[in-house]
Amino acid sequence: MSAVDVRTAVAPPLRVGIVAGEHSGDQLGAALIAALRERAPAVECFGVAGPKMIAQGCEAWARSEELAVMGLTEVLRHLPRLLRLRSGLRRRFAAARPDVFVGIDAPEFNLPLARQLKAAGIRTAQYVSPQVWAWRQGRVRTIGGACDLVLCLLPFESEFYRRHGVRAEFVGHPLADEIPLVVDREAARRALGLDPLTPVVALLPGSRIGEVSRLAAPFAAAAARIATRRPGWQFLAPMASPAAREAFVREIAQVPDVPAIRVLDGQAQRALAAEGVIVASGTAALETLLTGRPMVVAYRVSAATAFLLRTLKLVKVPYFSQPNLLAGRRLVPEFFQEQVQGAALGDALLQELEDHDHVRELVDAFADIHRSLRRGGAARAAAAILECAGRATGALATGREAGG
Repeated sequence: MSAVDVRTAVAPPLRVGIVAGEHSGDQLGAALIAALRERAPAVECFGVAGPKMIAQGCEAWARSEELAVMGLTEVLRHLPRLLRLRSGLRRRFAAARPDVFVGIDAPEFNLPLARQLKAAGIRTAQYVSPQVWAWRQGRVRTIGGACDLVLCLLPFESEFYRRHGVRAEFVGHPLADEIPLVVDREAARRALGLDPLTPVVALLPGSRIGEVSRLAAPFAAAAARIATRRPGWQFLAPMASPAAREAFVREIAQVPDVPAIRVLDGQAQRALAAEGVIVASGTAALETLLTGRPMVVAYRVSAATAFLLRTLKLVKVPYFSQPNLLAGRRLVPEFFQEQVQGAALGDALLQELEDHDHVRELVDAFADIHRSLRRGGAARAAAAILECAGRATGALATGREAGG
């Protein structure tokens, strides 16, 4: 084959537009970009990115933290800014014409954007399904109209979409691949300089600033409750960002009799070497499950959002925490809204830890769930996105061989 023939045989670089919301979206996006680059080394990614995605070479038009807003009513005061951002992104993506647009989480922001880009002839995918199976199930038709593909992290989600005629694939969760099936807790504790004989409780109030602000005080009060019953126990609180750390420290300073809480910058997986965990609902709870730790899960939104959820009966599932949803039964205690009180959280965690038979049951159940989610998630997602973009993996491999 001549040099000219080789050049014409190599496909142009894959161009991927991405919008990733907040810390967990940045984690998923970084793993996805790395997996795409293994299959298409010249891939170009651009859009809304966090620090991990930027480190993987994504061009950041805006930062992921700008989308870190939760709840129904909480979004309202940010709405003008978010609408301006989305409008600007729509124009830039429409001009850039990526091979595929990938929205990572942040469905309220990403799905309308995907719908507009799909109407403009750009292929679209949503990575992380909205919890449409849990509340506002009628949204499934809207999602199908906006996305050519939905990539699901949880096994029961893809079947839900199939029943409604929407193309969806269960790819597994990249965190399940990243975290080993057997975690070396002793090594993690040594790395943090922890006394191996002193029990540790980890406090994980989430990554969004609003979430941290609502949960910091009750989590600190729970630590105070535990400290009165178990003097000498240690408390760790890993923070997802400097802003989260600032919010956490500010809130816990107002809690009376709070014990010493060691606040960490990142290092959540090391902190999860603790005996037990008090954790916000969401990715942090799943990470706790994957490290095999007993936990108590808390979820608190604004009073107005809670009122709407209850009054309109928007929630269609009996549980909100991922451990219980994945198990299909109550494995761990979960507390919602006004139930999120320090005494209740602290007592519940101590009760969990004192029931040794239950802890063994938890560890076994968590390991089963871990194995079910451990599917090479980033690689599967990358392969599905390549197919969605019209770039079959085999064709790309042929192009690399020809170019090499």
